Amino acid sequence: MARILTGIQATGRPHLGNLLGAIEPAVQLSAQPGNESFLFIADLHSLTAIKNPVELEQNTRAVASAWLASGLDPEKTVFYRQSRLAHYHTELTWYLSCLTPYPMLANAHSFKDKAERLSDVNAGLFTYPVLMTADIILYQADYVPVGKDQKQHLEMARDITESFNRVYGEVFKIPAEVINEEVMTIPGTDGQKMSKSYNNYIDIFLPENELNKVIKKIVSDATPLEEPKNPDTDNTFKIFSLVGTPEQVAEMRKNYLAGGYGYGHAKKELYEAILTRFSRHREIYNYYFENPEALEKQLKIGEEKAEAVARKTMEEVRKLMRFA
Repeated sequence: MARILTGIQATGRPHLGNLLGAIEPAVQLSAQPGNESFLFIADLHSLTAIKNPVELEQNTRAVASAWLASGLDPEKTVFYRQSRLAHYHTELTWYLSCLTPYPMLANAHSFKDKAERLSDVNAGLFTYPVLMTADIILYQADYVPVGKDQKQHLEMARDITESFNRVYGEVFKIPAEVINEEVMTIPGTDGQKMSKSYNNYIDIFLPENELNKVIKKIVSDATPLEEPKNPDTDNTFKIFSLVGTPEQVAEMRKNYLAGGYGYGHAKKELYEAILTRFSRHREIYNYYFENPEALEKQLKIGEEKAEAVARKTMEEVRKLMRFA
């Protein structure tokens, strides 16, 4: 049985790009026979950017609700908040930090991207790859699905893990990354990659009228209504092709090429397609977000299972280090 692990930071409510690019693929992977999935909310990592405890709590609840809304089954996966097992994560991070050379961390993308403004870099951001390594090997993960931008951090995780095994003994599995080359970049409302940083994202959990306003703001060119349009260069069509049925996508393409069909028509269809496809998601999300006790119950199922694995790993680590 292969153990798969992946986490999402609690930096806000997941948007359409997060759902299609990360959350739904992870849930689908967890449902495959022979896979054992550890899916978690990386709220400790979120502290590098979010200092307001109320905001972080709300974000964590939003991310957990989005996971459940996307079909995650807490009985069949290990679903947990990183912070609820913080004593294991942070203890292992310290041991690994003492084996991690400074130049390795200074070369990490997470640090280099902000290295020109060191006043914006806190120690947590600098040691991000070490905590990430602890997150993975604490649960003896075989595979870690990541985007291409995280490949370097997984390579560092393997190097750090190998250093520990070499110094103290073979206790940890060496994790391998899983990068799906077929995963498309989810386009945002302005055509760039959908991201909170660009403020070009579509939040499918918004109230209907607010969601409609966001979709109406999708950038289009100035081609007149009566003229044919190129679906392959239009932002609305690109997003629609990811949420509509094959039949709906084929019909919209036909309409674009025929002319007499405006971008306003396409945006209306996109709005309706999102409401249809994510109707159940929205219902489940709202239920859990508005009922913290019900959400807590689901999280505790996984946190008890995660605690048993983390405790066993750390008992072995402490024994090897002569701390037990």
